[in-house]
Amino acid sequence: MLEIVLLVAGSLLQLLGLAGSILPVLAGPPLNFLGIILLCLARGWDTFSRPLLFSLLTLVVISVLVDYFLPIRGAKKYGSTRWGAWGAFFGMLIGVFFFPPFGLIIGALTGAIIGELLAGKSESAALRAGWGVLLGYFVSLIIRLIASGLMTFFYFQALF
Repeated sequence: MLEIVLLVAGSLLQLLGLAGSILPVLAGPPLNFLGIILLCLARGWDTFSRPLLFSLLTLVVISVLVDYFLPIRGAKKYGSTRWGAWGAFFGMLIGVFFFPPFGLIIGALTGAIIGELLAGKSESAALRAGWGVLLGYFVSLIIRLIASGLMTFFYFQALF
């Protein structure tokens, strides 16, 4: 009975992880990895090799880090000053808590623009930094989708 509960919970975590790759309110790849751990608990730790589990964990860590730093990096690539980069960072943090589920991207975009305006940049330069935040966010979205998709594939392949 415990095995069935773990397998159902793991399967639900896979679906939530895929949804979380798109919706910023859910941590997609970490949920997928937790589902894989539940599968290992249910079926034994030999379900996946240790190198694969370590690789998937590394992928999760990278996807989480990229999720926070790519929008800031995108802003810098499009001419943002430190003010804009810090504005994007703090806007992202504020947005996550006060404007879920899309507060992460709205906060980073708004923070970058406000930061650039405070730095004395023109409106067009501030909007350009905001565009960089959006591009960085969409690249991180693709990375999250790839990570979650891979883990979901491995999960259901091992399940069946």
